[in-house]
Amino acid sequence: MASFPKRCPESGRPGIAAALLGWFDRRRRDVPWRGERDPYAILVAEVMAQQTRLETAIPFHRRFMERFPDVQALAAADEDEVLKVWEGLGYYARARNLRRAARLAVAEYGGRLPDTAPELRRLPGVGPYTAGAVASLAFGRREPAVDGNARRVLSRLNDLEAPTPSSLDGAARTLLQDARDRPGAVNQALMDLGSGVCTPRRPRCEECPLSPRCLARRRGTIAQRPPRRSRAHPPERVEAAAVVHRDGRILVLRRPAEGLLGGLWDFPSIPLPPSATPRTTLSEGLREKFGLVCRVGDEIRSVRHAFSHFRLRLVVHRASWVDGEIPPELRHRWIRPTELADLAFPVYQRRFIDRDLIT
Repeated sequence: MASFPKRCPESGRPGIAAALLGWFDRRRRDVPWRGERDPYAILVAEVMAQQTRLETAIPFHRRFMERFPDVQALAAADEDEVLKVWEGLGYYARARNLRRAARLAVAEYGGRLPDTAPELRRLPGVGPYTAGAVASLAFGRREPAVDGNARRVLSRLNDLEAPTPSSLDGAARTLLQDARDRPGAVNQALMDLGSGVCTPRRPRCEECPLSPRCLARRRGTIAQRPPRRSRAHPPERVEAAAVVHRDGRILVLRRPAEGLLGGLWDFPSIPLPPSATPRTTLSEGLREKFGLVCRVGDEIRSVRHAFSHFRLRLVVHRASWVDGEIPPELRHRWIRPTELADLAFPVYQRRFIDRDLIT
């Protein structure tokens, strides 16, 4: 059996970048921010596109840029306002980090984003991929931006059996040496190629401009490159939440800034053990956890939502305040039902808020 080296410098062969750029110029995806040179607009787009389908991110990017057109506007914005515009996109730490990054840019860079990858990585929430994307697209730096799609293309092109961040970074940098003055276009081409042609299953090798040079295709290892990551079946959590009414107002709580759905608004909720009665458990939990004596009424709705590492089933009940006060360390408000539309809630809660609570 033939023995192949673990890493092959295929991405450094002459003509690879040229073939990639030629294909990109003919077949690039139509994305609204393509051709954008404003570093801030690119940063917002790249952060939004992480862990989100591109088609989903596009309308959010448009609304965000209309509301916060530059670094200064975002830095001056209230966190609630930023989260409300972001509502529905998920992974809300990205929105909070963007605002923090804007404030740092105003404080230390005169209201502009830095123009090198190392400096960009000083911004909250900006990792190697985002720094490389902004540096290459906005400032023409030869910095790699290796997302999941680019990872797959580089792994197959070089037949990397166990692609590590350093080996992928090296392969991308080698490719960028031949990028002439278009490093950003090379990075985008790798992403587009991985998204539309070099797909995880059933790649269309006959359409790929790098097919003649692809070591994995030559060696018959395309299906194994890159190796698939095993995923455990996510567990299910069951919680009960109370929409507590008091004198025509509803109680809402601010989630801690750090952690799951940080900074969003929520209703008081408790874990619901197996075989527990929601109304009784909620009544006891509201007293023990929140210091409230409430009369728990009928179920409003049961909703389900899949997070990245668990599945949630939330049983929502109406409740009437009888006595007690929320501990001062818990950030909370009593608001009119119509004000629910102005606050940012988890998307799965919007399903019953808009349908059952706002009149």
